[in-house]
Amino acid sequence: MPNEARFRPFETDIDAEAALKVLRSATDGADDGELFLERRRSEALLFDDGRLRTASYDAAEGFGLRAVRGETAGYGHSTEITESALLRAAETARLAVAEGGGSLALPPKPTNQRLYTDNDPMGDASFSVKVETLREIDDYLRALDSRVVQVTASLAASVQEVEILRPEGQRLAEIRPMVRLNISVIVEENGRREAGSAGGGGRYGLSPLMTRDHWQGVAQDALRIAVVNLKAEPAPAGVMDVVLGPGWPGILLHEAVGHGLEGDFNRKKTSAFAGLMGQQVAAKGVTVVDDGTIPDRRGSISFDDEGTPSARNVLIEDGVLVGYMQDRQNARLMGVPATGNGRRQSYAHAPMPRMTNTLMESGTTDPADVLAGLKDGIYAVGFGGGQVDITNGKFVFSCTEAYRVQGGKVGAPVKGATLIGDGATALKHIRAIGNDMELDPGMGNCGKSGQWVPVGVGQPTLLIGGLTVGGSAV
Repeated sequence: MPNEARFRPFETDIDAEAALKVLRSATDGADDGELFLERRRSEALLFDDGRLRTASYDAAEGFGLRAVRGETAGYGHSTEITESALLRAAETARLAVAEGGGSLALPPKPTNQRLYTDNDPMGDASFSVKVETLREIDDYLRALDSRVVQVTASLAASVQEVEILRPEGQRLAEIRPMVRLNISVIVEENGRREAGSAGGGGRYGLSPLMTRDHWQGVAQDALRIAVVNLKAEPAPAGVMDVVLGPGWPGILLHEAVGHGLEGDFNRKKTSAFAGLMGQQVAAKGVTVVDDGTIPDRRGSISFDDEGTPSARNVLIEDGVLVGYMQDRQNARLMGVPATGNGRRQSYAHAPMPRMTNTLMESGTTDPADVLAGLKDGIYAVGFGGGQVDITNGKFVFSCTEAYRVQGGKVGAPVKGATLIGDGATALKHIRAIGNDMELDPGMGNCGKSGQWVPVGVGQPTLLIGGLTVGGSAV
């Protein structure tokens, strides 16, 4: 970074040298620390039931100052980016250092990688054009099928400007865009109503989402799911084999396995995978990676919120546990390198180990053959909400699109199916891995300790044996 006199993205009154002096004072005797500055702007438009329901624009900025000593971190933050506020935050952060005695860890290696545009996505179209696009989506779906009784469509865009100042003087800055289009539709037939939704986005401009070819495809997919659910029968219940479709069903992998591979849970030995490094934790052929370097993806970051460059980190290789996701603090305490997974929701939050884009790599089996190998079970294509217990990996997920399969043949759609199991067991019971790995369309958010960050997921078609399917009694 050029040695500018001020933090240019924020145009604050804090002199760079003065800020560095305060930061060094706060981290004297600490193991680590940083000053994180952020400015975020966002807008969202919601078109519902034939009219623009809401339109919002938000802007926020602030800083967070952290000092880390051993397992303790002191953190002060403020929306007021001034030297006096910085001094007050430094006093708070300094409490973690106590009598000191530590020595600063080596800084992260700088990176020139840029994985997405630095243009402001909100400037891609005027407000009126955005509203008209949403109106066209509504009109299109109602004309497409007379059973459509309600359409909800939304466009959202944001830009996050961040700058990180480290005690040794290193400065990193970048602009992180984000866009998303969501479409939900409700259909009614013979008094029965069902819903379907589709959408996605990533770190690029709004323009690609607003082309007619794109939004028509998303709208058709939302309508297709709703119509499928009109014909859905009650889901069976019991222990059975399940085939997961490619792409978004990787959210099950994210929740049931991904959180358990984050460094803090393993350092504290609260993860079901704690102490299993180098051991077989999944079926042969299963390789799971967390990759924050995929261009334009929702979960990608050029560098994390501590300044460590993002990376492709292999977590499970051919069924063997080979790595965890680490921020700088947990990596240092565990004696391993940081992996670029130190993320935070905003300047008001301290970083922690978090996923970026977590995926299972392709296998060698044709997906048609994976389905043909399912003798009696469920084919799950879409998922809604889910939850997991990190300590034992037990999960519960609801299916938004699923089908009954018997004798390798996909039959009627089913409604009300939930998948119940635990991540460690599910990994070992993977019986077939398709060669069709897909990434999700860009709609994932991940919560942990009250913080939310954007993430991506992905996987190929998978056959998993012995999951519990909750539904109606057979």
